[in-house]
Amino acid sequence: MKCARLPFFLALAMSMNANAMETNPIQKVIQMLSDLQAKIIGEGEAAQKVYHEFSEFCEGRSAELGFEIKTGKGEVADLKATIEKASADIDSLNAKIEELAAQIATDEQDLKAATEIRDKEAADFAAEEADLSETIDTIHRAITILERELNSGASLMQLRSAGSVEQALAVMVQASAFSSADASRLTALVQSSAHTDESDMDVGAPDAAKYENHSGDIIATLQGLLDDAQGQLDDARKSETSSRMNYEMMKQSLEDAIKYANKDMDGAKKARGAAAETKATAEGDLAVTSKDLAEDIKSLAELHHECMTKATEFEEEVKSRGEELHALAEAKKVITEATGGAEALSYSLTQVSLLQVSKMQGSSSGFQVVRFVRQLAEKHQSTALAQLASRMSSVVQFGTENGEDPFVKVKGLIKEMIERLLAEAQADADHKAYCDKEMAETKEKKEDKEAEIEKLSTKINKMSAESAKLKEEVAVLQKELAELAKMQAEMDKLRQEEHETYSANRPEMEAGVEGIKMALKILREYYAKDDKSHEAAEGAGSSIIGLLEVAESDFTTGLSEMIAQEEAAAAEYDRQTKENAIEKATKDQDVKYKTKEAKSLDQAVVELTSDRSGVQTELDAVLEYFAKLKEQCVAKAEPYEERKRRREAEIAGLKEALQILSGDAVLLQQSATTRTLRGAL
Repeated sequence: MKCARLPFFLALAMSMNANAMETNPIQKVIQMLSDLQAKIIGEGEAAQKVYHEFSEFCEGRSAELGFEIKTGKGEVADLKATIEKASADIDSLNAKIEELAAQIATDEQDLKAATEIRDKEAADFAAEEADLSETIDTIHRAITILERELNSGASLMQLRSAGSVEQALAVMVQASAFSSADASRLTALVQSSAHTDESDMDVGAPDAAKYENHSGDIIATLQGLLDDAQGQLDDARKSETSSRMNYEMMKQSLEDAIKYANKDMDGAKKARGAAAETKATAEGDLAVTSKDLAEDIKSLAELHHECMTKATEFEEEVKSRGEELHALAEAKKVITEATGGAEALSYSLTQVSLLQVSKMQGSSSGFQVVRFVRQLAEKHQSTALAQLASRMSSVVQFGTENGEDPFVKVKGLIKEMIERLLAEAQADADHKAYCDKEMAETKEKKEDKEAEIEKLSTKINKMSAESAKLKEEVAVLQKELAELAKMQAEMDKLRQEEHETYSANRPEMEAGVEGIKMALKILREYYAKDDKSHEAAEGAGSSIIGLLEVAESDFTTGLSEMIAQEEAAAAEYDRQTKENAIEKATKDQDVKYKTKEAKSLDQAVVELTSDRSGVQTELDAVLEYFAKLKEQCVAKAEPYEERKRRREAEIAGLKEALQILSGDAVLLQQSATTRTLRGAL
């Protein structure tokens, strides 16, 4: 019976102890201070986590903006260098074009001057050649006549009586064997040759122009003149050939120089156009890049200010929270140190009868704790607690048999288990924190990469759609241009046919009108005469004239309408042709621009697709790492929160077991002390 009542007394003591704790304001205050400290520490940890994430954001965003600013500055420098180079190229090309233009103008002037000189030389040669040819022909005929006339006796006597070549020529003229014009030409030639010979002879030389009364001398003199004339003609022809060849060579050289200079000028103009386009493009890109760079610099300054402000606020919060924790700790220390005696006197359990507690046996309390721990193990399905209960049972049983104090070893086992559970909790919490951090960061990276891919895909789809739309518009424009060309060809054909018909019909209409007018004139003049020899059919003639007048009116009206229709058709054709030309030029320009824009969009799509492939590769790596994290952190039979709750319940139960043992030990100690004091009394 005594042993059966022990649990009841133990439960009664524990119940009284719990009631005392509930009615003890000092312990309540200490508990509230501890709870408040835990709350503030928790808030500090949460704030630290938020600030850590914000700090990482600041670092990442600052690095990103710094990279963008560095890249922007590099692009600005490159664009400025491109603009400067393009400007220098344009200036250089302008100078080259001016130099080539001056060179071309000089070569063209030289060619023109050389051509004029060549034309004059050719004209002079033609005149000289004609004159020499005529002179040679005259000398030939004179020699022939002399040779023929000298064979006759009368002519021979007359020629021999001549005192000079001039007289011999005169005899030939008198004999009608030679024309006076040819004789004058030969006389002038002989005199010219005589003057030339006089200037070349030594003093006292004979006069070559004197006739020496020998027929052979006349022919020899003329033969010498013939040879001179033939030599002059050959020299003139050689000089003409040389001049012509020199001109042709110089002309070819100048034309080649002009041709290659024009080719170089065309190349320089094209290069200047390309440089101007490059400069304009670079200036446009520079404006956009400079604007983006200014925005990035502004964003970096704002980010720096925001991050510094947040850091200052966080430091102030940490400082304030530390001051609050310090105040709470000081208050808790003061209360604990200063109110211990008063608390014991005011809220002690001395009013409880210790006789019942003194009857409690240590072994009974030990087995009670063992049962408590075993029930706790069964409740939470904990193998570790079941093993602990078994070890505690062995310690209590063998410790009681050996007379040892079982509380010390049981407390040690319980504390060891609590420390082990706390270590497991800390390790699990660290792993949970690591998993949360890595999962959050990896998820954020995954979302960033997915967002970037989505953004690139949107751009690619948009650009592809725009390119397709432009290509469709180009196809429509090309179809419209083909239809326009077909319509213009039909208009040209129709206009040509109309004009040919008009050109064929108008002369006939005009001839008809003129014929009618002539017939009317004849009839009117006839019937207007009074001296007719017969009775004219004036009535019929009047009818005919009336019909002819109607026909004249019809023909004239038809001719006017024909001319008016031709002029109107020609004007309409010209107007429509001009409109078609304008429309064709406009659509050709649209085709050129839209084709260029479509090619640019296609190139951008290729580049963005390459960028998306790179981002997709990075995303695949992130997804692979994320899957490993899930396998490590998420794929658990028991979630972290459930493990945490179960472990906290186990630790709380073990602490409660320690309190049970601690309460029993105090009660037993107080009972022993009371008995000792009473024995002394």
